Amino acid sequence: MVVLETVDLTKSYAEGALHVDAVRGISVRVKAGELLAIVGPSGSGKSTLLSLLGAIETPTSGQVILEGTDLAALSDDQRTLIRRRRIGFIFQAFNLIPTLTALENVALPLELDGLAESVAEERAATALDSVGLSQRRAHLPSMLSGGEQQRVAVARALVIEPALLLADEPTGNLDSKGGQQIVRLLRQLVDDQGQTVVLVTHDTQVASQADRIIHLRDGLVETDRRTKAEQPRAELVSE
Repeated sequence: MVVLETVDLTKSYAEGALHVDAVRGISVRVKAGELLAIVGPSGSGKSTLLSLLGAIETPTSGQVILEGTDLAALSDDQRTLIRRRRIGFIFQAFNLIPTLTALENVALPLELDGLAESVAEERAATALDSVGLSQRRAHLPSMLSGGEQQRVAVARALVIEPALLLADEPTGNLDSKGGQQIVRLLRQLVDDQGQTVVLVTHDTQVASQADRIIHLRDGLVETDRRTKAEQPRAELVSE
């Protein structure tokens, strides 16, 4: 089943006399339970494409279709609901609220969507358990390592039970050990739970763990290939 599809997707920016075609007619399909890596040099359109897939930006032309819904045809309020309920985001900078505990950070998206605090925190606790942080629920972000903070961010993205998980350089702020843990975690989510994941990365080792790699150049798909290596199902390593 196709979860996500783009059709002749374009995005252009104009700043005074300067015109930039960041994405120039990209058509791709992402199947359910697939880990897709998007790679390419700086300026190739990776981040712009991810913003379009996540309904953060609207395309200049073309379509982004998530679970049969054309995101570009929605109102701002409708796109906000889609982001809140069907798309999980993981950022390079973690984006945790420093004054909230791990549990409170993970529960926050549910509470913002109107769920009762007790129900939200119960689901948040389950999400933290799933990323190996059951003993860190009451810790503030400052009390956690970088790898642990990113796992909290993964739990926060998962707690809404998204159709699509988008990760923007998820290992970019981590040391090698923390980065490997995040990659293994994303791989597990795909293998064991059937989660659909699209990630942007500059790290070839991270990309090699994907089922499929799309290489962008100048806003176009240069190559789209499946990886041949079997994906290991590694156990989470506690820090």
